[in-house]
Amino acid sequence: MSKTPESLNNAQNNTKSSLGPAKPITTLPDLFLTAVSLLFLFSSPKPNHTLFRKFLTFPPNARRFPKMTTTSQSRAYFATPQALSDWLQPRLSSDSLESWGVKPGTKNLHNLWLELSEGETSLVDSSPPLRTVNVVTVRILGKGNLVLVESRQELSDGSFRDRFRPLSEKMKPHETTEEAVTRAVKEELGSSRVVRIVPGSYRKKLEERNSVSYPGLPARYVLHSVEAWVEGLPGEDFVTEEKEEYEDVDGTRRLEKAVSVRKHYWKWVCSDSLCS
Repeated sequence: MSKTPESLNNAQNNTKSSLGPAKPITTLPDLFLTAVSLLFLFSSPKPNHTLFRKFLTFPPNARRFPKMTTTSQSRAYFATPQALSDWLQPRLSSDSLESWGVKPGTKNLHNLWLELSEGETSLVDSSPPLRTVNVVTVRILGKGNLVLVESRQELSDGSFRDRFRPLSEKMKPHETTEEAVTRAVKEELGSSRVVRIVPGSYRKKLEERNSVSYPGLPARYVLHSVEAWVEGLPGEDFVTEEKEEYEDVDGTRRLEKAVSVRKHYWKWVCSDSLCS
């Protein structure tokens, strides 16, 4: 029995309804446009932040790290001795300041100003100020377990002060221990002598005490100590003279009012009970 065109159309319609609604077929042009859109989205050099600004807010000039603060400030420069005096007066008792250079064995304000100008000393801004000094000390060894000490000094004002300690010298800025040892031996023991530092003898120590040179001014001494052999020294007690501590290029005194060391008195002493 042959089917008419109308019966064929009805059969096709029944088949479509049983399979559900027809789905659109993705063509090649559609795939191409989708790929181009994705490529443009992910290759954009500058992301659009306007979308995020509506939701994220930050305080202006936000600080990411805490600011470091200091509790004290060191002073190492004053234009004149008078400027130093003006700075010290509200921080130091008048009795202490007035005793400088007057009490036997002490130095005066001009000495402290020179130390600061040379970079040998710094002052912590406190009441009273704290003077910090790096010092090299040389324990000079002799025969028979003897050690050389400076028994006393004669100052330019005619006064004496007892020492009884190894050779000691304030260090210059950026000076190594070896350089300071060589300079100290040359300046205080006279002429250039061969110095041999004992290997492994270096020690570093921190001491805080009232300054003998500047009464009332506490001091922090950073001591760089070594033992050494120095050739050509006398076998008995002896005296050396020191040139002016602070000089200009032409060899004149930088400041006449400063007190300087004129003579060093040296003595050999026993380092232990076994020395002869």
